[in-house]
Amino acid sequence: MGAIQDQEIVAPMVVHYAEKIMFPSKRFKKICVFCGSSSGKKGVFSNEALNLGRELVNRKIDLVYGGGSIGLMGQVAQTVKAGGGQVCGVIPKALIGKELTGNTVGELIAVPDMHSRKAEMARQADAFIALPGGYGTLEELVEVITWNQLGIHRKPVGLLNVDGFYDTLLTFFDKQMEEEFFDSSSRSIVVSAPTASELLDKLEAYTPILAKGPKLCWEVERPCKLGHTTTPIAGVGQ
Repeated sequence: MGAIQDQEIVAPMVVHYAEKIMFPSKRFKKICVFCGSSSGKKGVFSNEALNLGRELVNRKIDLVYGGGSIGLMGQVAQTVKAGGGQVCGVIPKALIGKELTGNTVGELIAVPDMHSRKAEMARQADAFIALPGGYGTLEELVEVITWNQLGIHRKPVGLLNVDGFYDTLLTFFDKQMEEEFFDSSSRSIVVSAPTASELLDKLEAYTPILAKGPKLCWEVERPCKLGHTTTPIAGVGQ
């Protein structure tokens, strides 16, 4: 797995932040952002993607993301890069040239497959945020929620619920809890807010509640209660 350095891109809508007061994050050095390689039909999605990028810069939080330079993911990455933050994109080799157009943003890590992509993004990040997106965004989001439930990590997961985009999904999570497919500790893994600043405040204040689960670890071999050792298959740190 290698790293590729690229040329800097500054999006037309991006502003410079040299004169703004920076507020370092209390907890996070890097946040992984899941979002669409499309911008969606509403301008509010792009606006909040740019706001998220600015908030990450203001709080001195670096970005880990899916490696694309188009759609919402490109807008977030370009904003963080233009504001002086570090950007690391992780992308499967098969998608290079499909999701990516033009120059990429920051460091690019090419990995063999989609599972390796998620594992590397999760390993690097201290928290996760999902912007609006499609099937890929939803799949990435649900997997890191599940990893938290299983005890593979204790990192907070946030939904940036722009214009009510995730209302239906949040209602579905509540329905799953109501029908006792998981309990309130598992439901509390996910926090949500309509704006980037409010969501980051909630993530900063988040106190992990250990969900009931096997407390797996996929990063290092270690003794298990069942008398065998785990094998590192995902590279996800706690």
